[in-house]
Amino acid sequence: MSKIRILWADDEIDMLKPHIIYLEEKGYEVDAVNSGDEAFDLVMENHYDIVFLDEQMPGISGIETLEKIKSQYANLPVVMITKSEEESIMEDAIGSNIADYLIKPVKPSQILLSLKRNLENKKLSGEKASLIYQQQFRELSMRLMDRLDSTSWVEIYKQLVRYESDLEKGGDESIKEVLNMQKSEANNLFAKFYQENYEDWLYSRADDKPTLSPTVFKEKVFPNLTNNKKVFFLLIDNLRYDQWKAIQPMIEDYFRVENDDIYYSILPTTTQYARNALFSGLMPNEIRKKYPNWWSDEHEEGSKNRFEKELFDEQLKRYGKKLKTSYNKILNLDAGKKLSDNIANLMNNDFNLIVYNFVDMLSHARTEMEIIRELADDEPAYRSLMKSWFEHSSLFEIIKYLSDKDVTLYITTDHGSVKTQDAVKIVGDRNVNTNLRYKFGKSLAYNPKDVFEINDPEKFFLPKLNVSTKWVFARSGDFFAYPNNYNYYVKYYKNTFQHGGISMEEVMIPIITLSSKR
Repeated sequence: MSKIRILWADDEIDMLKPHIIYLEEKGYEVDAVNSGDEAFDLVMENHYDIVFLDEQMPGISGIETLEKIKSQYANLPVVMITKSEEESIMEDAIGSNIADYLIKPVKPSQILLSLKRNLENKKLSGEKASLIYQQQFRELSMRLMDRLDSTSWVEIYKQLVRYESDLEKGGDESIKEVLNMQKSEANNLFAKFYQENYEDWLYSRADDKPTLSPTVFKEKVFPNLTNNKKVFFLLIDNLRYDQWKAIQPMIEDYFRVENDDIYYSILPTTTQYARNALFSGLMPNEIRKKYPNWWSDEHEEGSKNRFEKELFDEQLKRYGKKLKTSYNKILNLDAGKKLSDNIANLMNNDFNLIVYNFVDMLSHARTEMEIIRELADDEPAYRSLMKSWFEHSSLFEIIKYLSDKDVTLYITTDHGSVKTQDAVKIVGDRNVNTNLRYKFGKSLAYNPKDVFEINDPEKFFLPKLNVSTKWVFARSGDFFAYPNNYNYYVKYYKNTFQHGGISMEEVMIPIITLSSKR
């Protein structure tokens, strides 16, 4: 590996000879000059990893030299060194995008710390993250063997997401593989836990049951309503908890996170069922029976979520909430821009529902479009693509606008998605639904050990279209494939992001409460 090359410019460079020798003994290569003009000339002739620049030099000043260097090499780290502690000089340097700012007299240890902070930070962070995960691996493995409740599973999932994020910054590839294996093991155990407890959750009023889709507003939102604060409830379709953590730093520049929480999605973990349950406060079959004109079965034409505003207004009535509401669903770029332009008018409402559909479209596009597959080749790339979209979206512009208002902002979703790995064979007639993560019909053939099987759908508040209708759900990273054209089918859908079944990523849903910093 080649040595790190440093350029140091200071009009008293001879007095810094001991510092330079110290750095050379540490393995760095240092070029020393005593003016800004010489520094700029050398930068144009050679490759440097970092530049140390004295603020006060004869000829062009350190600030002027900094501006010249940045005009040619915007990403070259420059550390400003000065005798002055004047605030205006610091502001000029920081405004010119310096990497660090040191006050004379500097010690060799300060220089070394600055080098490590700017050049080795990613490497050191990765090594630290790897070490922490290795230390926690056994403890986490032992915990997975315990009899966990729904709260404990939330803690474990958050922990895995944090390790994943930390190791993304660097770290040993073999350690990342170990984490992936442990996450897969956790997903298998979580699916078993969910399967064993789901029916009880639907009927139990016990304190240890998780918040489910139909009770999100009742338990997480309505108790926190105040007369003087406007509410914006933002649902980003298919937003996973790890994706929330990816965009959280950007949002925290404008909002304070009051509560970083997770609720559990019902089955199927899809928009038609989970989101309708969220907005209505009812289970799918309850909606189907109570509001038949607002429900469409899967074989019927048209959107399955056309009446979200109506269902939410009915839920408000049931809980005696008299609020002026608005509802906006954003399905494309133009609609997002139009809402952003109109956002001030929504401040006249007490409660504003906004549904953003980008992440869900991204997961579908990744399946269908080769270029999106390449851009989102793995989990980190998928998060990165989502983060890049958000940073330049009209949604972020809306959030920035709201940050200057006295509002409560909720960010959540209706379900997540999981990266598919293993195919499970299933046989059904042509009336069986097309989702890869769940199937229902009257003539399904499969291995019961491979699925979560529901023989009495109405017991689980799911539609029963005929006497022999069964529902089956894929678990962890499995997906359903028909024996006909099996190999093609498996190759096409393996490593795509799907939803509808049981996994930590699909089921454990972020619900974040934020308040503006104004």
